[in-house]
Amino acid sequence: MDPTGVGVAGATVQLTGTDPAISQQAVTDNDGRFVFAHPQPGPVHLTITADGFAAHQFDGDLQPAQPLDVPQITLALATVNTEVKVVPPQVIAEEQIKEEEKQKALGFIPNYYVSYVPDAVALNPRQKFELAWKSTVNPVTFGITGVIAGIQQARNDFSGYGQGADGYAKRYGAAYADDAISTMIGGAILPSLFKQDPRYFYKGTGSRKSRLLYALATALICKGDNGHWQANYSGLLGGLAAAGISNAYYPSKDRGADLVFQNALIGIGATAAANVLQEFVIRRFTPNLPSHDPANGSSGAGGKVHSLVGRAFSPFAPRTKDGD
Repeated sequence: MDPTGVGVAGATVQLTGTDPAISQQAVTDNDGRFVFAHPQPGPVHLTITADGFAAHQFDGDLQPAQPLDVPQITLALATVNTEVKVVPPQVIAEEQIKEEEKQKALGFIPNYYVSYVPDAVALNPRQKFELAWKSTVNPVTFGITGVIAGIQQARNDFSGYGQGADGYAKRYGAAYADDAISTMIGGAILPSLFKQDPRYFYKGTGSRKSRLLYALATALICKGDNGHWQANYSGLLGGLAAAGISNAYYPSKDRGADLVFQNALIGIGATAAANVLQEFVIRRFTPNLPSHDPANGSSGAGGKVHSLVGRAFSPFAPRTKDGD
């Protein structure tokens, strides 16, 4: 019987006698009854097992030519041991960061600031700075910066720098400073202060229109470390701060408050464009993605123009007053 007095059907009853190597087996009927015909006389040992119940033992002595009635047996419910392993959130976040660091568009361009895990654990401040630092010192960063500086020199952007090797070096330093400052401020410092996630969270599902609107919206709103949507203070203020700091090292004729706000607006547009590329294009060219399916409802952020993939849209490259 079970603890409520209901017969246990399908329980296995094993009978052994004086010779443990010889045994018989029976299965209980719907009323929990069982019977063994013609067992050997002498000591008998019964072992009763059933799914969900603890095993039960019974010992008796069977006399020759006499039946042995086994008294009612009540099976106790089995004890279930559940092991709960608690893993600190920062450990999970660290593992997810390692996956993100393997993401490289075309196999070599770092794509760190995109999460393909919709419910990724929020980063702590140390991890935000770690991600920003690795993006800033990545060799590809130096290479792309060199290309940008070369294009600027060919077009004579920021003509106050002049031409030749000296002019190129100044343009290179300014372009690299733009990227490093925007990454640190928009991808680490402000996200740590405002408790916001600087990454873009890939959506990947839904209609093309819904995905497009999602990608554009995440230039202005983002997911906080608490999981709630909020204004993207990190990205918006980070753009203003980085553009403002650039006034310290760009030629005097290329400086001004109007350019700071102009470049901040350009930064918002560039972030939105980079988000659209992330949503529809770049994933196809990024190997080593984590094996997680995207889900609707994931949120994103755009404080940094998603690593080097969006560097071509550099939101903090000031435009000169003379129209260069």
